Amino acid sequence: MNCAIAPQPPARCRAFTLVEFMVSMAIVGIVVLAIYGAISSGVSSIRMARENLRATQILTERMEGLRLYTFEQLNTPGFVPTSFVVPYDALSTNLNAGVRYYGTMVITNYPYNTSYGPSMRQVNITLRWQTGSLARSREFSTYVSESGIQNYIY
Repeated sequence: MNCAIAPQPPARCRAFTLVEFMVSMAIVGIVVLAIYGAISSGVSSIRMARENLRATQILTERMEGLRLYTFEQLNTPGFVPTSFVVPYDALSTNLNAGVRYYGTMVITNYPYNTSYGPSMRQVNITLRWQTGSLARSREFSTYVSESGIQNYIY
């Protein structure tokens, strides 16, 4: 029976063939894989951006904390903590939950030979953390002066 010339095609002529079905399933599979890849990449990018933002917050918080120390306190060995661990969640007391940021603070002499060099210090704060198998880090550096802004406290 020829399906093309019949005035009313029989029921068997109105269905999809197996080849048409397999091709359509292959196309649907490719589209689903592409969407999954895009969503997975987007979630990963958002996670990395959030971790970067939290690292910047931690470094800024530590730098702002330097303003509260006097110059003598900065020069006293052991007064300013040289290492610290901070969780991803600022409100969490559990350091084992989520990403942990490991930081170091190094206070050194002013690196340039100038007349005001003895009354200045260089502060470097480094932060390291792990995103999956990727080791990441960020660093802030600043200078602190003996007659700096912390002298506004009387």
